[in-house]
Order: sequence, then C-alpha cells, then structure tokens
Amino acid sequence: MATIDVDGVQREASLLLLEDANVGEYVIVHAGFAIQKIDESAAQETLSLLREAAELVEKKEGQR
Repeated sequence: MATIDVDGVQREASLLLLEDANVGEYVIVHAGFAIQKIDESAAQETLSLLREAAELVEKKEGQR
C-alpha cells in the first residue's frame, strides 16, 4: 500500500499491480490500484487538464 497525493488530497492505493513504484514517482490510479507509472511531464499535463475541467464544471454549476 502507498499514500498518494493529488493536489493535497491524500488517499491510500495498492501497489500490487506495479512491481517497481518508488516514492516520488507518478502513477495512474484506478479503483484504488496504481496501474501504471508515468513521467512527471505527463502527470503535470494531466493534472492541469483535470483542474481546468473542474473549473469549467464549477462555472457551469454556478450559472444555474
């Protein structure tokens, strides 16, 4: 098990599906399992897109 951090939100994730995950590396987590390692630039780009999507949802909900 590992503690993962996504923008300050910490959760537990299983590392059973990855043999070589290390502290400080970026992983894709699905259903509580780390399923793939990714490089930092891909992780940062993904996080940026997720933040942008969340902002759009918040704006849309605020217009109701």
